[in-house]
Amino acid sequence: MRHLTRRTITLVPAVLVLFTLVGSAPAIAGDAKQPPQRDVTFISTSDCHYRELDRKDNYNELNRASVEAMNAIESAKWPEKLGGDAIGKPRGVVVLGDCIDDGDMVKNGRVISEEQYRCFIADFGLDGTNGLLKYPAFEGWGNHDGPPEGKSKSGFSFQANLKKRNQARKEKGLISNLSENGLHYSWDWDDVHFVQLNLYPADQQREGVRYSPVWHDPQGSLAFLKKDLAEKVGNSGRPVVLLSHCGFDTNWWIEPDWKDAYDAAKAFNVILFIYGHTGTGLKDWAPAGEAKKWTCINDGNLTAGFFVIQISGDRVRAAYRTKFEFKTTKQADGTVERKWDGKWEWRWPLDRRIGATSGERR
Repeated sequence: MRHLTRRTITLVPAVLVLFTLVGSAPAIAGDAKQPPQRDVTFISTSDCHYRELDRKDNYNELNRASVEAMNAIESAKWPEKLGGDAIGKPRGVVVLGDCIDDGDMVKNGRVISEEQYRCFIADFGLDGTNGLLKYPAFEGWGNHDGPPEGKSKSGFSFQANLKKRNQARKEKGLISNLSENGLHYSWDWDDVHFVQLNLYPADQQREGVRYSPVWHDPQGSLAFLKKDLAEKVGNSGRPVVLLSHCGFDTNWWIEPDWKDAYDAAKAFNVILFIYGHTGTGLKDWAPAGEAKKWTCINDGNLTAGFFVIQISGDRVRAAYRTKFEFKTTKQADGTVERKWDGKWEWRWPLDRRIGATSGERR
């Protein structure tokens, strides 16, 4: 201190005060009242049902228009009800099953399933560089996508291709955890944990379900969910988003299965359960007697549109970007063509605080 000038000495108390304030900043920033540092925007869709190219309807064209709209979403704005601000760049697109229409079919010597799959791959690619879609894709399988590998009669297997793509995703760092059978997987965007559970979260088809137990075997997805949440989330309290083809509104799995899935994840901070298969819309759901309901998004058919979802701070907001109006025309061969007017609109807005109870919205 003896080498300090008078001016320097007079600055020391101010420096000490500043140091004291900065030193206390982490405690302030870590206060539970401050929103966490996360900002994750992504897109969800399902039920693409890609057809073979010579099919005499315009299903694939409507799908492609939706993918092109995904690519342009950064130039769109949230609906006014959700703030009206610009939509950020999506991290990726989750595709929740029924990617193709006929999972194991041959017509006149042609493997129709493989032709449909090529149409899906051309639009969605893998990592945002090798298809029409300019963001990474994270698909799962649904009831239309065919039986487990080794069970198909056509020689084509959607699930065999899914396993290859999942391995490529892991090698590219797009996902962090992959089930032993190569089908179910999880990853993190910021601190939000996503789990792709494919058909629905169960280990096997429950007795009494009337659908084909070969085609519709969930193949251990519930066991994967339990292990994944324990190892990757633990007691951190991090937000969890669950993804599957079937939700809590269909008899492809039944209420005891639904409760088992809920019980497997009820100790964790599940902020969204997103699924396809049955329609489009929003609902809150929990088994009878459970107070904590899950916020569910039923994300509809790709020909009609897709959900845009943002998890930012302590807020979840989402809305369905949908084609405005269709006119349906039946063709002479019995196929149906749907003509679209080229306009888009928003439907089903959701704005909810993370951790809010059912019905508590912004």
